[in-house]
Amino acid sequence: MRCKYISQCGGCSYDSSYLEQLNDKINISKEFLKEFNIKNFDIFSTKEYHFRNRAEFRIFHQKDDIFYALHSKDKKLMIIKECLIVNEMIYNLMPRLLDEIKNEPILKEKLFSIEFLTSSINEIIVTLIYHKKLDTNWIEKANKLIKLNINIIGRAKKQKLLIGKGYIDERFSFDFGKFNYKFYENSFIQPNSNINQKMIKWIYDNISSGELLVELYCGSGNFTLPLSKKFINVIATEISKLSIKAANENKIINNINNIKFVRMSSKEFSEAMNKTREFKRLKEQNITLLPLNNYKNPTILVDPPRAGLDEITINILKNFSQIIYVSCNIITLKRDLKQLTKTYNIKKVAFFDQFAYSSHIETGVILYK
Repeated sequence: MRCKYISQCGGCSYDSSYLEQLNDKINISKEFLKEFNIKNFDIFSTKEYHFRNRAEFRIFHQKDDIFYALHSKDKKLMIIKECLIVNEMIYNLMPRLLDEIKNEPILKEKLFSIEFLTSSINEIIVTLIYHKKLDTNWIEKANKLIKLNINIIGRAKKQKLLIGKGYIDERFSFDFGKFNYKFYENSFIQPNSNINQKMIKWIYDNISSGELLVELYCGSGNFTLPLSKKFINVIATEISKLSIKAANENKIINNINNIKFVRMSSKEFSEAMNKTREFKRLKEQNITLLPLNNYKNPTILVDPPRAGLDEITINILKNFSQIIYVSCNIITLKRDLKQLTKTYNIKKVAFFDQFAYSSHIETGVILYK
């Protein structure tokens, strides 16, 4: 990588060519999963530069000047003038935005960090985070940044001020359909749009259709909307109120009628399936959870955090005919597969290089009973 900060910056852990670091990660991951005797792996690479559609940077104050900063490998703040892994929209905006902020003392004072969120259809939200109370003077100056064609959010303790939209519009196109999304600032969004679409397409192409899809950790419906085309009924759960709001809006935008989004944890969903508790939220949406043997090929999709699946969620999965497991942590994935492969066969495995130049790689696994 030709980044001049690569040997110092803590954001990237590989100081080698893209293909070298990709092959290294794949070989390590294959070795880690060798006990499962997987014969073939699908591999999806990312762009060598400019692949991240969201990013955050600290702001370093030096006398009357400010700079973007990241943590170095020894955990200290280091000034940077560019970042090659952010997409072109963020990359081009960063110096222009900083110049505008430098010229407005109210915008510059006690600015702690800046976050960027973009879409593939050239929409962007910039979040300015402060260690001070924001007032009408701040709003007046921040309004001048609109000339950069951005939406602005100002955040401080117990404050959120919005100039423009609080979400970006996104559009994904596949050979099986087009899907429109709202992705809100401060909710989980896949950081690599190109790889995200490859994940959706790979899952869609490699699973069997059925009468029921259950998705846990559904976020804003990223996977749910496209995969709903392969199932008669879809129930998707998420604990974030903002994500559920976005998911329901996305369902309406795309005129999809076979999805029910419910704000529930995996534990609550397990209690509902096992009839140990009744939930008003299910009744309000007229959702009746029938025994899974009432459905042809009941399928479940999980995309858990780095901690992987808890025991309750593992037990939920064991009731389904087909499992789709998207993992951002090969260690907890291996742990969970040890349990699941006692009663399931691994059908397909793929590596998605969502986080190039880091040691992380996204893994997709499809299992069937």
